[in-house]
Amino acid sequence: MSNTIRIAAALLIDLQGRTLLVRKRGTQAFMQPGGKIDAGESPAQALVRELHEELGLCVDPAQAVHLGRFSAPAANEPGFEVQAELFRVQCVETVSPAAEIEEVTWLSADQATDLDLAPLTRDLILPLWREGLNVPR
Repeated sequence: MSNTIRIAAALLIDLQGRTLLVRKRGTQAFMQPGGKIDAGESPAQALVRELHEELGLCVDPAQAVHLGRFSAPAANEPGFEVQAELFRVQCVETVSPAAEIEEVTWLSADQATDLDLAPLTRDLILPLWREGLNVPR
């Protein structure tokens, strides 16, 4: 059995340039919205499905910009590594936490946070975003 969890994750950016972080029920760490890629699913298909299930968003997969593959220790599954296909998604809709999502928060690029962040979010995604991925196109 592999210790790698393959996921699709969104760097979800709102009209104010903030990014959305989510916390799943029963966990402490905030992370990018998204989830596991099912068998036979492309990363973009998984992203669209997860964003709809978790946040009620309808995302056109053609509007999801692939930013690359990132790996880090899994926040909620000790001994596992998460391998994320990361997509930048512009968000103009209102998000409403659903499924296993207990809490959401919007974070601006210059905002310090004392939130408990998943390693992937803390060490890779937020630093990349703060270095300029949040520039509107």
